[in-house]
Amino acid sequence: MLKLVLTGIWVCAVTLGSVYFSMQYASAPVISEAEAARRASEEYVPGEIITVPVIKDGAVQGYFLAKLSFSATREGIADLHAPLRQLVTDELYDMLLGSKLIDVADTRSFDLPSFKGAVKDGLNKKLGSEVITEVLVEQLEYLTKDDVQRVANSQNMPHQKPVPIVDRNGKVAADRIPEGAVKADGGAH
Repeated sequence: MLKLVLTGIWVCAVTLGSVYFSMQYASAPVISEAEAARRASEEYVPGEIITVPVIKDGAVQGYFLAKLSFSATREGIADLHAPLRQLVTDELYDMLLGSKLIDVADTRSFDLPSFKGAVKDGLNKKLGSEVITEVLVEQLEYLTKDDVQRVANSQNMPHQKPVPIVDRNGKVAADRIPEGAVKADGGAH
């Protein structure tokens, strides 16, 4: 019994010692004062999901879905005449639909860093100063018109055969078999 108590005390002492020393040697990442001041002066602004139709040859070819969030200066946000989220959404529509910033249908030529830079520069130009400090991409998708129709028609879900209802004795309840289902004996209903 004494060995068991001493073993328990030893295990507790080793555990507490290892926790103490690991906490002493663990340190938070070192951030410069300039970086800390910059982070303190910025605010995270969550974006909204926007859907931009891709129109080619007078017809809708697909849809570009985007959800972008932003880091912005607190001073810049305070000086705005309208909420930042609505200004950003409006400018994104202008950039993506009005000025054809990118060809979203051509995914091979899409360059994410240049897209983020163009969005940041365009937003800061519209806002009149360096309000946006960073563009954060949460979602970018391109859906063709066929993709949207397939989802709308639920064609993306695999078709399953109906399962007949079987009682405790293993007999199929014939009055509950859906039309076109296969009976347990292999015959069609």
